[in-house]
Amino acid sequence: MALHYVPTCKGNVMKAVNVRQLKNNPSEALRMARKQPLVVMNRDQPEAVLFHLDDEKLLGESGLRTALALALYKEETLSVGRAAKLADMSPAEFMQCASRHGIATFRGTARSTREDARTLDEWLKKK
Repeated sequence: MALHYVPTCKGNVMKAVNVRQLKNNPSEALRMARKQPLVVMNRDQPEAVLFHLDDEKLLGESGLRTALALALYKEETLSVGRAAKLADMSPAEFMQCASRHGIATFRGTARSTREDARTLDEWLKKK
């Protein structure tokens, strides 16, 4: 995989790959991202940054885990439980956090919520 190098504002250089290289050899790009963040270029413009999720230095940045968890939950990529785990919160804490950021924590229609409530009431009466 031919690497490109992208200068940063602090005078450092980041490794970069283009979209075609990423498509042709995603495993190599992921291996490279384990060592340091990797810029994905699209027509000589930065498109994305790949970084390894076990990088505690990066994920240790204040609020990054929570922001990532909120974004993935909002896109319905993660459940409440998995997003809470990523954010290092209990599900209840994560739901409160999501609500504060204007992200719905209950999905569905008013009708389905009423049906769920009726089902729960019936189930509780049987106990």
